[in-house]
Amino acid sequence: MQEKLQLLKELQALDADRQSLLQQRQKFVDEQDVLQTEVDRIQGMVDSLAEEMDGLNEERRELARALTIEEENVERSESRLPQIKTQKEYVAVLKEIDTAKKLLKELSEKIADKDKSLAGLGEEKQEKDKELAELNQEVATRRAEIGAKLAEVDERLASMTDERNAFLEKLPKSLRKRYNLLLERRDGIAVVEARDGACLGCNMQLPPQQFNSLYTASEVQSCPQCNRLLFIAEQD
Repeated sequence: MQEKLQLLKELQALDADRQSLLQQRQKFVDEQDVLQTEVDRIQGMVDSLAEEMDGLNEERRELARALTIEEENVERSESRLPQIKTQKEYVAVLKEIDTAKKLLKELSEKIADKDKSLAGLGEEKQEKDKELAELNQEVATRRAEIGAKLAEVDERLASMTDERNAFLEKLPKSLRKRYNLLLERRDGIAVVEARDGACLGCNMQLPPQQFNSLYTASEVQSCPQCNRLLFIAEQD
């Protein structure tokens, strides 16, 4: 039985190291996700600014087309003035020209407002483009570092998996099944020491007879409270 217990203790130590390595790996993966989230956030701002600018540019083009039409109307009306014969018609045409010029002024002011908004958005987008470029460079550098660390971690995990399988192969099938089930259900701790009459896994007192039998038992025993596999540490 001592050989089984020694295998179980070594397997538990290996699985503890493996779990720590898996947690370390997850931190690297989580960091990659955080980096990508930040890139996506800045990219979204850049895209939003570009979309807003596209909308303003389209509105400006529409205003410019309307301005051109009104300029042509004014020019056409003004060219008619020398040919007009009656005072009434002359006054009417002047009124048309005056109305058209007022519209021209309004259109010009709206275009100026669009140009001002576009200039502001352009500066903001330029800043965000620069921020995004710098961020992408930083992220690329960090991703390369994380990638190298992940490759190292994955190599160690693969080696641990091989070592773990070798340990498991040496255990009886039933004990192997119990161990894996406990590992899953007891937060990665399946094998614990029994000391001073208690299970150190759940800190519950063991029946005195069971605790004493751990020194001489021929089979691996479990804590009646948490079901973890028990061992007695060798005394110095």
